[in-house]
Amino acid sequence: MAVKELALFLVLVIYVNGYPSRGVKNQCVSKTKTIPIVSRDEWGAQSPTSITNLTLPVPYVIIHHTYEPGACYSLLECSSAMRSIQNYHQGTQGWADIGYNFAVGGDGSIYEGRGWKAVGAHAAGYNSVSIGIVLIGDFVFQLPPAHQMELTKELIEVGVELGYISKEYSLIGHRQVRSTECPGDALFQEITTWDRFTPAVNTK
Repeated sequence: MAVKELALFLVLVIYVNGYPSRGVKNQCVSKTKTIPIVSRDEWGAQSPTSITNLTLPVPYVIIHHTYEPGACYSLLECSSAMRSIQNYHQGTQGWADIGYNFAVGGDGSIYEGRGWKAVGAHAAGYNSVSIGIVLIGDFVFQLPPAHQMELTKELIEVGVELGYISKEYSLIGHRQVRSTECPGDALFQEITTWDRFTPAVNTK
């Protein structure tokens, strides 16, 4: 095929099918990890009303659970959960966007919330110094699936490698900085065994 014909063919493919990344999971790549990221466009996010940038790298990673909506195990279910969370945070709470930086679904994917660079609204007093990661589901009495927890750990590792999270970060549960059961008794007990879990948190 001639160069001009090839170029025209590619233009037609893009025009008809869209760019290859559309509708396909993106990837967040570090030197050692490649993790699946579902972008805001892919899960159907509304635009934020404002954005405040984090000062990077952040010293805290804060773990949450959604409680409601419950666990999800497919792109369709998890995307619906993300839209539900954002609608509540923006419409009811009056926040600028979904509160979390990232969400981890039971389907084996990570969902982009505010991302690495924007201040979240997930832990009052600590939003500007943390990345907030929520595991979608109710984990008061039972743990998330092993792959969901492992993906959460991998996300943190990538954040460290890419310079968004401090190498000396402290891992904490939401309940350590606010009166709440979040991230659920079962999940909280689990994260006490994770790398860099910090029992005592500096008062803000």
